[in-house]
Amino acid sequence: MTSARLAVDIGGTFTDLALEHGGRRTTIKVLTTSAAPERGVMDGVRTITNTAGIAPADIALIIHGTTLATNSIIERKGARTALITTEGFRDVIAMGNESRYDQYDLNITLPEPLVPRHLRLPVPERLDNTGQVLLKLDEAAVRALIPVLRDERVESIAIGLLHAFVNPIHEQTIQAILRQELPDVPVSLSSEVSPEMREWERFSTTVANAYVQPMMARYLRRLEADLHAAGAAAPLFLMMSGGGLTTIETACRFPIRLVESGPAGGAIFSAHIARECGLDSVLSFDMGGTTAKICLIDNYKPQTARSFEVARVGRFRKGSGLPLRIPVIEMVEIGAGGGSIAHVDTMGRIGIGPESAGADPGPACYGKGGVHPAVTDANLALGRYDPARFAGGSMKLDLTAAHDALLADVGARLSLSAELAALGVVEMVDENMANAARVHAIESGKTYQGRTLIAFGGGGPVHACRVAEKIGITRVLVPSGAGVGSAIGFLRAPVGYEVVRSLYQRFSTFDAAAVNDLLDNMRQDAEAAVAKGSFGALTTETRTAYMRYVGQGHEIPVPLPNAVLGDKDIPLIRECYDREYARFFDRPVPGSDVEIMSYAVVVTTVTDKVAPMPSSPGAPRTEAKPARTQLVRDTTTGTVSAWAIHDRDTLGPDAYITGPAVVVEDETSTLIGPGWTAVVSALGYIEMTR
Repeated sequence: MTSARLAVDIGGTFTDLALEHGGRRTTIKVLTTSAAPERGVMDGVRTITNTAGIAPADIALIIHGTTLATNSIIERKGARTALITTEGFRDVIAMGNESRYDQYDLNITLPEPLVPRHLRLPVPERLDNTGQVLLKLDEAAVRALIPVLRDERVESIAIGLLHAFVNPIHEQTIQAILRQELPDVPVSLSSEVSPEMREWERFSTTVANAYVQPMMARYLRRLEADLHAAGAAAPLFLMMSGGGLTTIETACRFPIRLVESGPAGGAIFSAHIARECGLDSVLSFDMGGTTAKICLIDNYKPQTARSFEVARVGRFRKGSGLPLRIPVIEMVEIGAGGGSIAHVDTMGRIGIGPESAGADPGPACYGKGGVHPAVTDANLALGRYDPARFAGGSMKLDLTAAHDALLADVGARLSLSAELAALGVVEMVDENMANAARVHAIESGKTYQGRTLIAFGGGGPVHACRVAEKIGITRVLVPSGAGVGSAIGFLRAPVGYEVVRSLYQRFSTFDAAAVNDLLDNMRQDAEAAVAKGSFGALTTETRTAYMRYVGQGHEIPVPLPNAVLGDKDIPLIRECYDREYARFFDRPVPGSDVEIMSYAVVVTTVTDKVAPMPSSPGAPRTEAKPARTQLVRDTTTGTVSAWAIHDRDTLGPDAYITGPAVVVEDETSTLIGPGWTAVVSALGYIEMTR
């Protein structure tokens, strides 16, 4: 019996699988089965175990990430959900914080709440900001809601009460009553899902958790049963948005923490590659079939955040989505994947996405009934793909269908040939991704100077050189297994959990004892969650405080020491805050008091340390001989020329390639543009420089 480990990442177009066993790695891509995602997973499990020559029973651990929770919210296909809230606050999730993502749009469209108003059910109760009871919960009013919930056929219930993050007693009482009367209806408490101040974000997160919980719990239990039936009895872990793994029980209870699980795996993959190569400043570029994800990684750690927006009604418009207050790896995600559909707008401009052809019917070249051109069709028409080897040869691409779709939807509108239409499509999608990367760097207070772009995903290596040119990066790294990078990232992730609590403090009146008690309780909660899946492994703890100057509206994260805090620590923490504030806003504000709004404690298992691979300066390089040539149209000049085609499996360490060239492999292709050179490292990674 082997100790094989399997990772599965369900995307909008492809389901990626990576299996590590006996020091070897096997990877495959299969089409996602949107109607029943577990079918695609099981097809992939059977294929990859057969390819690797092992049985499903030989798998010791299965790690899974999925976009199902996100898609359910975006497509409004979740459970019929009710919200029980404090009397007078039923409209919090509709009013939000009254901000407008476009100040000058008189007809602005705001995101619709997941719960309609008639299912937002108020009850008399009230706590003050310290958790003291001002008005006792009216339990009779709660019981009077039972017939309403039954008549409305409510499938899931969210409970969000004022100041419940300080004292959950009333929420817990309502939950106990509901369990007696409606034992089969899942209940989400705001004091458990998102125990932080700010009612809109807390209620919105709790409602979203309730909205996806029945669907996600059913799916995960079906998948677990199917895996067991196939002989794979290994424990199933889920990737969370914050970069840690959790048990299926926790995932079923808090599925909202899975919304960015796939992209989080990609960021962890990039961080691992960065550490292997000794790169302390990189840009992670993950382009899949439906979206592209961009993440900044410094000192081998992805940038993280405490909030996230889903289902934006304004494309790329911050503030136009439903807020989720969960731990996430911070990244920008745009509808620019291989399946993103190209069109011409009313002003005669080529647009890309956000609509995607997905896996069914997929781009026109898939030959499954798709008639609209996607980015994959454009890349094929430009000569960038081998039609016979796409997705490991599991499907043969139809070049004629791609030409016809490009001509019908883009070329005919702009009086262009199919090939020039394809050039316009690819150039626009590259510019969209580059622009998103520029904005992300500015918002993060960082630059791309000196960074290395790590490209992966099915489309990342295809577009990496051109995106790098646009944002001023001169070095690109394409690791092995790039086509299924997020799945491989799952195998590198620790088991972890983050607990967040609000406790208002000022430095001028800092209560060290109260803060120490809070942090200790948070550590115990996080350790209990991790213990369910750590199997006794060593753990590490990270503490963070979210602070702001008195009078400001938003906080910045500041690390705290993992020790009992005392008065002597306050000046050091204040100094750290001023330094972080200056990094964001150029200079601190002397003389202003600082307030701490909330605290976060993260407990994770200790992962194996990765020593950077030593470089070998002056090692002899061998000019790689191409397997053949292929006509490719360059997107920069528009000219068609014969590009060298190399098979990645035949490229050994120190193989040297001068662009233009294409390196093909089963899950992706790497384009080495004109003016770029590439060398294969000792790890088998393609390092391109301009």
